[in-house]
Amino acid sequence: MLIKKPSDINPSEITPEGVYRNRRQFISDSGKLLLGAAAASSLPSIANAQTGDRLKARAPANMRRTPPAAWWADKFADIKPAPDSEPFYTGETLTPYEDVTRYNNFYEFGMDKGDPSSNSGSYKADPWSVEIAGEVAKPGVYNLEDILKPHDLEERVYRLRCVEAWSMVIPWVGFSLADLIKRFEPTSKAKFVEFETIVDPETMPGIRSRFAIVRWPYREGLRMDEAMNPLTFMAVGVYGDYLPPQNGAPMRLVVPWKYGFKSIKAIVKINFRETMPNTTWNDLQAQEYGFYANVNPAVHHPRWRQDTERRLPQTLFSRSRIETRPFNGYGDQVASLYKGMDLARFY
Repeated sequence: MLIKKPSDINPSEITPEGVYRNRRQFISDSGKLLLGAAAASSLPSIANAQTGDRLKARAPANMRRTPPAAWWADKFADIKPAPDSEPFYTGETLTPYEDVTRYNNFYEFGMDKGDPSSNSGSYKADPWSVEIAGEVAKPGVYNLEDILKPHDLEERVYRLRCVEAWSMVIPWVGFSLADLIKRFEPTSKAKFVEFETIVDPETMPGIRSRFAIVRWPYREGLRMDEAMNPLTFMAVGVYGDYLPPQNGAPMRLVVPWKYGFKSIKAIVKINFRETMPNTTWNDLQAQEYGFYANVNPAVHHPRWRQDTERRLPQTLFSRSRIETRPFNGYGDQVASLYKGMDLARFY
């Protein structure tokens, strides 16, 4: 077998879908999904938790995480439950916690779906700080406690649609990104918001890998009106519990009407810009991964269709495939942001 050096690999040869479908992953997923189906049947009290003063879902007791620091427990003591209607709740069956936390794309920990949960044991989310930079009145480096202190946490149950044509329904915990942005007082020049993920070679083996395909740090961005939309969410938890490393601890973005790669994890920098930022996948393969990345069943990926998706969990004997909706079903809330745009050109 011919083995190429990273410098010899053309961008056109890089294929996340190929990685996803490789033999090793297929074998791993088959066993995991069989277990996931069993787990789903054993979680009725979680997926169908009472509404009102209770969250829609909580992590299984034997999998709940220790608070990264003492102050986290206070923040999570009073989480506002998701409402019983759209757009902050879907009414769909929740993806089991085990699948949400063990089936991830987070290349800093490895290329396979199971690598993030397997390889993140030494990763630490405390202490943590976030740099606020660019066109704002209050730039600086803020520790995470000060970032979160003014914000009440709430639960939101969103659909997550991956560009690889699989999807989940996830109960996140966090707060509105718009509320965070307002605190730093963007200037009139701030037209875009740029985000960066932490680069920590010591605890992220994917960064050390000679086969890494990403130029670190991982970068993403939104137009300012997208960032200020009420749906755009800064998540610090999942299933009523603290975010695990593989899901982007301690703080990640969730943009439910866009493909999942826009929802950047483990954020350490937020930069307000006048010009559109470069983003990781758009830089790597612009013909396949656009800046906007709105879920659009009418615009297919060059190597696979986007009009249907595989709703996880699945098994070898039960492979649920559903139709993909424009903007992932959130068109009533966000379609107006793109009025007059050619969404096939600005994909």
